[in-house]
Amino acid sequence: MGMITGVGNSAEDSFSAILNGKTGVDTITYFDTKNDQVRIASEVKNFDPSSLLNSKELKRVDRFIPLGLHATTEAIKDAKLDIGTLNTNRIGVSAASGIGGLTMLEKNIEKNLLGKRMSPFTIPGVITSMLAGYISIHHQLKGPNLSSTTACAAGLHAITQAVKTIMTGGADIMLAVGSEASITEIGVRGFNAMGALSKQNDIPPIASRPFDLNRDGFVIGEGAAALVIETLESAKERGAHIYATISGFGESADAINITAPSIDGPIRAIKAALSMANNPKIDYINAHGTSTILGDINETNVLKNVFSSVPPVSSTKGATGHCLGATGIIEAVISIMSLNQNIMPPTINLLTPDPQCNLDYIPNIARVKELSNVLSVNYAFGGSNGAIIFTKFNAKSYEEIKLNQL
Repeated sequence: MGMITGVGNSAEDSFSAILNGKTGVDTITYFDTKNDQVRIASEVKNFDPSSLLNSKELKRVDRFIPLGLHATTEAIKDAKLDIGTLNTNRIGVSAASGIGGLTMLEKNIEKNLLGKRMSPFTIPGVITSMLAGYISIHHQLKGPNLSSTTACAAGLHAITQAVKTIMTGGADIMLAVGSEASITEIGVRGFNAMGALSKQNDIPPIASRPFDLNRDGFVIGEGAAALVIETLESAKERGAHIYATISGFGESADAINITAPSIDGPIRAIKAALSMANNPKIDYINAHGTSTILGDINETNVLKNVFSSVPPVSSTKGATGHCLGATGIIEAVISIMSLNQNIMPPTINLLTPDPQCNLDYIPNIARVKELSNVLSVNYAFGGSNGAIIFTKFNAKSYEEIKLNQL
């Protein structure tokens, strides 16, 4: 696993900060916001992209590329993947970004309007699939090269695409990566024009408040995360540390509205994931929990419809902000770390519970609990939904299942 967010530049640092109730939300520094209605975001701090790409390469790429490379490099190191000793034709990349190179797009639109020469790397710098492209080049991975751009469900879908590729024999190992860097003038002002963002500029640390009565929209974040996914046989052969198994996933479309949430679509995605996993008891749910007024109520009703007794739930977007296309993998990493450490991260800033969001949302303080199965969910503009279940790895159980199958 690898992760970089507004609260930490590694998986361990980010998770520790999330457990301790810290947040990356603060005043925007990337552009002048004095005349803006929204002046807050969760920016990644102290990140040096020159440690990954040289100055010539950095001029050709948008910020979401080095963020994704950072998370991927950490994941490869954590997995002890010695690329040079493996068949790279059997190692692929499944990447995700909801928007892609927005900073580069902005800069070159401005140049064009001023009659200046645009960069010849404008288009390659903007395209979301360049994340998978750069990762494959950087690490010399020659297997399937895939990209998901399903808005805020893209990260989760990149994981499921990776799993499907392995299940159908297309690869032995897949890197699932999500990255987003859309804290730009167009990004912030565009979401604000929709009425989607929090305007609580005077209190940045508590502006992102999922399921709280006084929430007024999400806070945009940036970041990246990566998972190394492989067959059990491949992991055992390498002597890899196995954090979890992916036991089930589900995908669906609302087919109703491009922005308004629905109950039916998410329910079908979660039920599909539960069915694939043979309906295990879910011990914890990492919610989409964006801090929008309608979205949080809708998600509460979804969970009430799926579960006769809803397990503890939390949203970690109070800490990280909403990282758009990267959020699904960021929250997958958080879910897996929760599973391994038997601790459920809190929903910070939940100060005044909304009566319409009346579930156990683990307010403000992390909670210790023995965890076996965790569910992570994401929903997106366009009516795209995803759900995935991570199960604690049990080598003995696997061998028994394998023996019975034989």
